Amino acid sequence: MFKHYTMNQVILPIDLAVKLPRNDIAFSVNEVVESIPGEAFEAFVRQTGCPAYHPRMMMKIILCSYTQSVFSGRKIEGLLQDSVRM
Repeated sequence: MFKHYTMNQVILPIDLAVKLPRNDIAFSVNEVVESIPGEAFEAFVRQTGCPAYHPRMMMKIILCSYTQSVFSGRKIEGLLQDSVRM
């Protein structure tokens, strides 16, 4: 079981498609990760313990941060709080 997440959340007051140019690397990363079949992530499903973050979301975070030459976990966390792209 994974924690639910959506890329179309309505909490943010901005439209990310307007904020980021269409040729931004974040859209490419999203398309690549979404093209991976769901069966590839079935091995990560656990029924015990707290729900985990979905592997797709985690992969998007890691790939986006790597495209910005950020490899440290703490720096990635900082990007998640500061960057619209993340």
